[in-house]
Amino acid sequence: MQNTGRFISFEGIDGSGKSTQARLLAAALREAGHEVVLTREPGGSAGAEEIRRLVLEGDPDRWSAETEILLFTAARRDHLEKTIRPALARGAVVITDRFADSTRMYQGISRGDLAETVDKLHALMIGVEPDLTFLVDLPAEIGLSRAQTRAGTEMRFEDMGLDLQARMRTGFLALAAREPRFRVIDGTRPQAQVAADITAIALAHLT
Repeated sequence: MQNTGRFISFEGIDGSGKSTQARLLAAALREAGHEVVLTREPGGSAGAEEIRRLVLEGDPDRWSAETEILLFTAARRDHLEKTIRPALARGAVVITDRFADSTRMYQGISRGDLAETVDKLHALMIGVEPDLTFLVDLPAEIGLSRAQTRAGTEMRFEDMGLDLQARMRTGFLALAAREPRFRVIDGTRPQAQVAADITAIALAHLT
């Protein structure tokens, strides 16, 4: 099969199941004959993974929202240079677990009125949007409960509480309503049903 070189992102609040769905879509597209690069943010390159540890671990008040914007943008730039652009250039399908929309929510809206700052920095340093974005949506209380159950060291944003998750969900849905590249997926349904819907949409997009 001739690969198409498309860029797909997954977004959603913590505990939405988007990471699992990204993995399932990658497997389905590989089975269909596509070369797939599955990656994540923050992270996806050696330098970006170093920054990931800085921003996802430690005290919730470790960084201001403004500092986080700079850190996430630095990680994204390295990710773009080292992983995303080379894969797209050779015709692969790139699937990323989070991209710039998460910065728009976490730092741009939910932790302060910094949306304009996020967009200006994105335009200056990144300048790329996904071709297709899946927003895996579910109530904030369900997502946070799932996220807290899995626990681990990367819990800094979950530790900021339910109010942050609720504001992010509202922000994601508003962004999805404005941007045609979004597909909103009901994440409260069984995992297999969610995956089937996502795979069908992605395959149609790649045709």
